[in-house]
Amino acid sequence: MFGLGMQEILVIALIVLLLFGGKKIPELMKGLGKGVKSFKDGMKEGDEELKN
Repeated sequence: MFGLGMQEILVIALIVLLLFGGKKIPELMKGLGKGVKSFKDGMKEGDEELKN
């Protein structure tokens, strides 16, 4: 796949920090975590419906 080295990751992190600022990043990560959890819960419900 993409061979992201340490330099590329640092550059991406710096750009994100400049775009959103230090205070917004925890809020963005919290929202992302909730989205992933919701997606996983939906997948579990779909699997249970298929089994029944």
